[in-house]
Parts: sequence; structure tokens; C-alpha cells
Amino acid sequence: MHDIKKSVAVYLISGPLGVGKSTVSKTLANAMNQCAWIEGDLLLHIYRGETEPPWEERLRLAWLNISAVTRNLLRNGLDVVIDFVVEDELQWFYDQLSDLDATLHYVVLHAEPDTLTDRLNQRGDVQYIHRSLFLRNKLMASPTNERFLLDADRKRPEELAEEIVKDARFRIQGCSFP
Repeated sequence: MHDIKKSVAVYLISGPLGVGKSTVSKTLANAMNQCAWIEGDLLLHIYRGETEPPWEERLRLAWLNISAVTRNLLRNGLDVVIDFVVEDELQWFYDQLSDLDATLHYVVLHAEPDTLTDRLNQRGDVQYIHRSLFLRNKLMASPTNERFLLDADRKRPEELAEEIVKDARFRIQGCSFP
């Protein structure tokens, strides 16, 4: 009798603040049979006390933790949905998982500047508008992200989650990124 190994997948959902990463990720995770949802911001903001490491160190450690947790979950047969801003880490993250039998799905959600501004205002996160618009422009201009862009402006989270799962352009297998 042979054990049947379940094929596992990682869904890495990126995009600027206010675009709906968390909502889409949560919707996707809830629609799956057996999976884990990693909110990257929780691993970025784990520090307490009077001092915390500089931004670059916090970001580096967050990615190391996301990678380690993802590997553990995949090894235990769980699909993983990750909600976190990916700036320059895609190749590194892909390399961290390359020895596992997992399919990486990557998507960069984007929306119009007015939409992001409205959403952040509604959430009371006015202080993040400038950062969100900066990230939007950076992520959309990146040659690495070109094929992975998904307009989140006029689609419901359920529609976006379904598109992420079904559209082959979001699957990464054996790639080197520009």
C-alpha cells in the first residue's frame, strides 16, 4: 500500500495597503478544504518593549519566520495562504520553498489611487495613504510583477479568490525573476 501524498500549494497575496490583501486572503483561506492563513503583518509587528530592531531587520526576520512557518505547514500537508507586501523578496521566497513539492501562486492586487485613499480613510488609516500609493506605483512598475497583477478595484473578494486559484498566470514553477 502506497501513501498518497497530497499536492500542496502556497498562495502569496501582495499589494499596497488598503487594496484588500487581508480580505481576499481570508476569503481564499476560508474557501479551501484544509489550509493555514499567515498574516505577515502579525510576524512583522511581534516586538514589544521600549526598543525594537530597525525596519530592515524587522522585515528580514518577518520573512524568515514566514518562510519557516510556511515550510512546516507544507510538510504537514496543509495549503498556505500568505497575506504580506512583497517588494523584492519573491525570488528569495521561491528559493526557500524550491526543495518542497509545492506550487506557488503569486498575485499582486492593485486598485486606483482614489480607491486606496478612500479605503484607508474609511479605516482611519490616513497616515498610511502616502506609503500605500508609493507601494502601488512601485509594485505595478516592477517587471517581476507584470504578469501577476490583478485589478481589485471592482471585484468582490470571492471573485478575486476564485481567479487567483484558477488563473494559471499566477502559478510559478521553475522560474527566475527579473
